[in-house]
Amino acid sequence: MAASSSLRLILGSSSASRRQILAEMGYGFTLLSADIDEKEIRKEKPEELVVALAHAKADAIMEKLRDNGMMKEILDSQETTLLITADQVVVHDGVIREKPSTPEEARKFIKGYSESHAATIGSVLVTNVKSGARKEGWDKAEVYFHKIPDEVVESLIEEGDVFYVAGGLLVEHPLTSPLVEAIVGTIDSVMGLPKSLTEKLIKESLEEP
Repeated sequence: MAASSSLRLILGSSSASRRQILAEMGYGFTLLSADIDEKEIRKEKPEELVVALAHAKADAIMEKLRDNGMMKEILDSQETTLLITADQVVVHDGVIREKPSTPEEARKFIKGYSESHAATIGSVLVTNVKSGARKEGWDKAEVYFHKIPDEVVESLIEEGDVFYVAGGLLVEHPLTSPLVEAIVGTIDSVMGLPKSLTEKLIKESLEEP
């Protein structure tokens, strides 16, 4: 579904993968990042954590819109403006993993996936900026890996992309994609923005009176 001229989207994310996925869906959008301290929000269940973080990101961006004058412009416009925020964690051996903060942590995470599997839990939240109404959901996928050689692990750490993704889990990277044995779920869900869920929440938000 491509965007209509009366719909304006804001993607509240600095993730290159989410930008790519939303563009693939046919939408034009403005980018804003939330800049929150994700470590301040703690929940025991991964599903609750990612939904809570998506709400916190939306709160921060709504505040930004008020501060930078964009909110007045949105309220005065005839367009419907929707804000999309999302979050993701990886669950491995029952433990929630967020972005690795040190090379040692990244090394431990990636080596743990070797000849094993990990689950990604990702949330999507669509906020109608004018009305404040919110639609939320989450999606799960599983990734199974062949053996990951030590030299691949070290190359990934040296390159640095692993520090910007949940669990240091890169499946679309040239070094790791040949090592993926199977994905249960969709690649877009693993990459941080499940297309079908995002489309569903956008549609539901547009159907609101």
